[in-house]
Amino acid sequence: MQYTSIIFDLGAVLIDWNPRQLYRKIFDTEAEVDHFLTHVATSEWNETQDAGRSLAEGTELLVQMHPQHEAPIRAYYGRWKEMLVGPIGGTVELLHQLKKQGHIKLYALTNWSAETFPIAVEEYPFLDWFDGIVVSGREGMRKPTAAFYELLLERYQVDRSQTLFVDDNLRNINAAAALGIESIQFTTPEAFAEVLYEKGILQRPA
Repeated sequence: MQYTSIIFDLGAVLIDWNPRQLYRKIFDTEAEVDHFLTHVATSEWNETQDAGRSLAEGTELLVQMHPQHEAPIRAYYGRWKEMLVGPIGGTVELLHQLKKQGHIKLYALTNWSAETFPIAVEEYPFLDWFDGIVVSGREGMRKPTAAFYELLLERYQVDRSQTLFVDDNLRNINAAAALGIESIQFTTPEAFAEVLYEKGILQRPA
């Protein structure tokens, strides 16, 4: 198969983002961190901001629901940068190789708040290597909504039959596959590299 495009997820594929890194500084025990992220500042709540709700509105709604946790709730976005662990170096190197090779277009499709994404752009220059990035918070929709994938395909005239999509989340992988986009679930940079070698997208090192 001749591939012309690769669509990357960003979080947990190229960028290690983990709210636990912040909340381990705030709470005394891992159990307290677990409880807060499972029952208060949940992934579902965060994803609503990823889909376009403002950080201020999301924060105030959660404070009203859990006033006893006001300080750690406000820290979620007030100290959001502390959740950025860093780049996932092995995947960044693969992205660099693909960029240098030059014959495959590189895109990113990410669930990310429009208000925090500029922080990542400032922190990680490799985000400039993409030929296009579609950010959920800017578009008011997110993965796994089919229209979000279709938006990228249409905006950049991407041929889905010649495209590989990589994401760590199986929910997002299944949604892309249902749209006819070949998809692989990211686990490690090494495993992703093997896929690229086996498919002839990159040449295996001698």
